Amino acid sequence: MTETCSKSRQQAETAWGSLQTEFFAKNNATEELQSVAQARDAKTLRLREARLAKEQADRMSATSALRAKRTKAG
Repeated sequence: MTETCSKSRQQAETAWGSLQTEFFAKNNATEELQSVAQARDAKTLRLREARLAKEQADRMSATSALRAKRTKAG
């Protein structure tokens, strides 16, 4: 059983289909941008933690060297 649609109905269906396609394309783009932002934030956090750990290790090393120097001088 095939239905014949009016020309205006066909135009409306076509318009609705293109609107849905546009909506889903924007939705996918938004999700992709959010994914990129989350990856960037995770990388930034990982690099910050590594930098802070290195700075702490450098301070500990400098403190140890200063104590050793004071012990030799004392």
